[in-house]
Amino acid sequence: EVRLVESGGGLVQSGGSLSLSCAASGFAFSTIDMNWVRQAPGKGLEWIAAINRDGTETYYKHSVKGRFTISRNNAENTVSLQMSSLEPEDSAMYYCAAGRIRFGDPLNPSEYNFWGQGTQVTVSS
Repeated sequence: EVRLVESGGGLVQSGGSLSLSCAASGFAFSTIDMNWVRQAPGKGLEWIAAINRDGTETYYKHSVKGRFTISRNNAENTVSLQMSSLEPEDSAMYYCAAGRIRFGDPLNPSEYNFWGQGTQVTVSS
């Protein structure tokens, strides 16, 4: 069974930091690119970061570049998103998604091979 399980979300004040983690199982993790995608209430999906299969290349949406860092550990089948200088606009459900790196916002989760259940991040002003 393929599983992507996100954790680490929560409530944080503006300017604070959070670290998200996604544990993968049931597929060959080291052979697939990984992405983080978020969705704020009433809005569409927003691609924010990606890392290639061996972790040598990372990509970020402009709005989070310099504040968020994506990393992966292929030995432990995990991908992480370290977030700092959080703003209320970062409040959303955060999902990890396994699949080819796309630099635009996805229309739906089916654009990726696998998709997690999400973890909520709320940033208070």
